[in-house]
Amino acid sequence: MNDSVIVHGNTSVALNPAPIHPDWILEGSPVARAQLLSSSADGTAHTLIWDCTAGRFNWFYSIDETVCVLEGSVTIKDAAGNSRRASAGDTIFFPVGSHAEWTVDNYIRKIAFCRTALPLPIVLALRLRRRLKRLIGGGTKGDGAPGMFNTGT
Repeated sequence: MNDSVIVHGNTSVALNPAPIHPDWILEGSPVARAQLLSSSADGTAHTLIWDCTAGRFNWFYSIDETVCVLEGSVTIKDAAGNSRRASAGDTIFFPVGSHAEWTVDNYIRKIAFCRTALPLPIVLALRLRRRLKRLIGGGTKGDGAPGMFNTGT
């Protein structure tokens, strides 16, 4: 077992085939690849690198996913028909249960931060715990960031 708390990596990891569900592909022959970078101890969160070649496809989100585009670009159309272009440096959040149509003109590479939603009773208990911590003075400073990210101002 690795006792290291901090694991270092980079975006030049080897990616493995991660085919898009055939029924989701609307146009072209997109080729997707991915590599898991990390997982939380409780299994509710993970981070991965993903890339994809040109194509148009649907994506259905069964978990919360925050995406940061590292390279390339994509046009994303939401369920209401609104389109937005995202390119390197842009961040997008897709909540569980959402759907988006992705159009990759050439290539896209992203890092994805994925989180499985907890059952409502657990969410409510955690919210109560945070409120109680704030009331007794043990919570985060005003920005809501964990202690290691607070600037002390």
